Amino acid sequence: MLIREAKASDAEHLVRFINMAADDLPLHFWKKSAGPGADPIAFGRERAARDSGNFSYRNAWLAEVEGEVAACLLGYPAADEPEPIDPGTPAIFVPLLELEALAPGSWYLNVLATYPQFRGRGLASALLARAEDIAREAGRSTISLIAEDTHLDALRLYRAKGYNEVARRPVVREDWQVDATEWILFTRPL
Repeated sequence: MLIREAKASDAEHLVRFINMAADDLPLHFWKKSAGPGADPIAFGRERAARDSGNFSYRNAWLAEVEGEVAACLLGYPAADEPEPIDPGTPAIFVPLLELEALAPGSWYLNVLATYPQFRGRGLASALLARAEDIAREAGRSTISLIAEDTHLDALRLYRAKGYNEVARRPVVREDWQVDATEWILFTRPL
């Protein structure tokens, strides 16, 4: 296995991993943002291929197995002082922003995802270890992440690796089709 920094040309993989990690919530957002008749996946690819922003390839690392992209880590330093939530923020995102604000100054692991055919090979554990190294290099003393209550394998992994549950918020569905009922914030001191 090789873990490498993502490149702009990896945008197609990043879109798939970002969407997989949040049960199509990004696709739901991209559909609304791209507008009628536009390709929401192309919109997501453009966001992933840009040089700046949280969902930039510059914040992502990919695990490869035998030359094939297999898993992804995407994260970045959280704000030391979270901004107030804009009143115009769609309700579906408010619980996530509330939870993020509970871990100021942490290194926020936003996406950890593995393609199904590569699961069970220790890729997520290796990427978690890499995330912790990146967080330390960034001068952060805590790593944080948010998971859905229905991602049972991920929840087991986080707990086994020393991540502690800090808070929960209910999932706001609106017209997003998802089985999850709660978002869970985890942190781990480094």
